[in-house]
Amino acid sequence: MIDVGFVEVLFWLLVGHAVGDFALQTEWMVRSKNPTRRAPRSAGEHREWVWVHVLSAHALIHGGAVAAATGMVGLGVAEAIVHWLIDYGKSRRLYGFHFDQCLHLACKPVWAGLWLILA
Repeated sequence: MIDVGFVEVLFWLLVGHAVGDFALQTEWMVRSKNPTRRAPRSAGEHREWVWVHVLSAHALIHGGAVAAATGMVGLGVAEAIVHWLIDYGKSRRLYGFHFDQCLHLACKPVWAGLWLILA
């Protein structure tokens, strides 16, 4: 039998992903988190490094969602790192949008399982 807590945590992890990747991510963020695209230049800005900040902020939003859903900051940190690496791989054209989403979604049962084991 599947643990009800596992299902609830998994649900909130999936909601957090949908909010982070679709509701909170602007078109500017999509373009600017990609190291192969140049962000618009502003005074005194090194646009070649803007992607690091934008991608890291985006990954931290996802890490925060995982930490909030599980109550475990360590899982949030793990999500932030993994999300960063997955999005970086997509930006380098190692895979496309659909595989990127599959990788992100595949992480959610892992975090829920770890929550179940560690909680």
